[in-house]
Amino acid sequence: MSNCHNISTLDRQGRFLSTVSNSCKIMVVDDQPLSLLQAVDLIHYEGYNSIECLDSREVLTLAFEHQPDVILMDIVMPEINGFEVAKMLKLQPQTKYIPIVLMSVTDEPNLWKQAFNIGVEEVILKPLDHNSLFPKLKILSQQKRLNEGLNQTQKVLFSLAMAIEERSINTAQSPLKLANLAMKFGQYLQLSDTDIEDLVSAAYLHDIGTVSIPDYILGKSTPLTPEEKEVIRQHVIIGEQICQPLSNRSNLLTIIRHHHEKWDGTGYPDELSQKNIPYLAQVFQMVDIYDALTSERSYKSSYSIDHSLEIMEEEVSKGWRNPELFCQFKNFILNNRL
Repeated sequence: MSNCHNISTLDRQGRFLSTVSNSCKIMVVDDQPLSLLQAVDLIHYEGYNSIECLDSREVLTLAFEHQPDVILMDIVMPEINGFEVAKMLKLQPQTKYIPIVLMSVTDEPNLWKQAFNIGVEEVILKPLDHNSLFPKLKILSQQKRLNEGLNQTQKVLFSLAMAIEERSINTAQSPLKLANLAMKFGQYLQLSDTDIEDLVSAAYLHDIGTVSIPDYILGKSTPLTPEEKEVIRQHVIIGEQICQPLSNRSNLLTIIRHHHEKWDGTGYPDELSQKNIPYLAQVFQMVDIYDALTSERSYKSSYSIDHSLEIMEEEVSKGWRNPELFCQFKNFILNNRL
């Protein structure tokens, strides 16, 4: 056992960050405080650092920020379960190499199969057993360090995007909700894994250009002036420029630039119309609009599923959206009630 000193702090969002010097980092995700504490005690006993999370919606933010060597996560959690979070982590370039160990109270073969199909490295039963847990954590942490090949620029861009999300006056929701919706709609449309990865990444990076928008415009509750509207419109171009280091992901850059185009050509920045609008930008636009409608903002309450779809249908009738794609999206939402 290490003689390192443990320090636990509580950040402003109620997440615990515990540190032990000069050791690997294990993120523990469990909505049950007692269960989380038991796992953390085992980890600290071995001298490992811990990053502790009670809310599954915060996992991606913490993983982006702290880059743990292994994520130990419960399967059954409210809001977003362990399987869904694992899918998101494995789709993100900056977290796809982090090994994931899911915790389960049942030994059902289907759970194991589902986990491994996602790309999860291990499934372990609760209550945790010290003798079986730590050989796995040691091997997996070594594996992660060997596989680390992520572009540092990507890490910086995603960190910047998360900081902008925190700063945004009008956005109270985590981008995880949007990313999860983008992933599921992409799967529904049977898009390729690469396309789905770009949609998920766009959930975090699509508004990165808003870093250029002054707070007084971003948080304005009264109608914008023509000049202020033009400032807003520039964020997609600036966002594309900021993300140019990701030139090997041209579809992602395309989504960032064109997710505000309209089917009739009245959108921005290039006034593209119909099939001239890149398809992935159209797909992302559907989930982005729906997420905004169903989420609470400083200037509005969240709308119901049915009311949100009605608003989107009105936009289709105005010529703003792809009618065929909206029909697919509406069926997707109504079948899943997301």
